[in-house]
Amino acid sequence: MEQPATLSSAARRNEDIALDLLKFIATTTNVGRPGAPSTGFTAPQSAKADDQVIHLLELYTRCLEVVQGKSGAR
Repeated sequence: MEQPATLSSAARRNEDIALDLLKFIATTTNVGRPGAPSTGFTAPQSAKADDQVIHLLELYTRCLEVVQGKSGAR
């Protein structure tokens, strides 16, 4: 038997979809991953771990807004 969708289950579903969207974007764009070490000249590591976490949380918030249908002008 299927249960009717409640507000909390719908919100949870949106959160799951937003998380999957975040994972897809982060994986395809290598967001949140350190650069591969290489020999020779390399660019300095500009993003600290804290900065990467903040960036990922902002990205998750944007993904959740998109899934919920809220359009923000950015």
